[in-house]
Amino acid sequence: MNAPLSAKPRGRRRLRRAQLSDEVAGHLRAAIMTGTLRPGTFIRLDETAAALGVSITPVREALLKLRGEGMVQLEPHRGHVVLPLTRQDIDDIFWLQATIARELAVAATERISETEIGELERLNESLALAVGSGDIETTAALEFAFHRVFNQAGGRIKLAWFLFNAARYMPAQMFAADPQWGAAAVDNHRQLIAALRRRDTAAVTELTVWQFTDGARRLTEMLEKTGIFAESANGRLRHA
Repeated sequence: MNAPLSAKPRGRRRLRRAQLSDEVAGHLRAAIMTGTLRPGTFIRLDETAAALGVSITPVREALLKLRGEGMVQLEPHRGHVVLPLTRQDIDDIFWLQATIARELAVAATERISETEIGELERLNESLALAVGSGDIETTAALEFAFHRVFNQAGGRIKLAWFLFNAARYMPAQMFAADPQWGAAAVDNHRQLIAALRRRDTAAVTELTVWQFTDGARRLTEMLEKTGIFAESANGRLRHA
């Protein structure tokens, strides 16, 4: 049964608003994860909306999502404040991703086709070019595309969806802007592709998990240099 025509535009407006709130949440989440928005910072609705070129509504909805994730806290009469980010938070986020990715890696090794391996190879060579040229946007997009093909190759689509959601906390732009990370990622992918061709489950799993171990290390070291963990420790005291 078809929905009444009068209901369709309203549904499209809701869908578009949901997409906007997801985009705003992604922007704020990345800013928190990289320390651009530091613990104790108040996120102002009007300022954020103006900076992102959206209305206040998707910003408010984005902050509601982030409250549920423990990224921000609503303080009465003051607004939403960024909550502390700890080393344990980073470890937990990357541990979860690595745990799911390990299962997907095993499935991919067993089921991936030669066509999909060829696609991984093509994407990785394009990634190498993007890293070499310093194209951050293209680097991030190609890295995402590479792992999308790899994670779905095993046929465990629902598990891949869980990893996709967990990966929201990985600041892709920060990694893509680091040429050392880019070179390491390209080399890791080449080894991964070779291991997939050999159907070497142990090697594929080890190479997959390394990506998350390396990512956690790089992000922790970067945040350490900014002094954010010390601020987070103070923030825990203030919000206790």
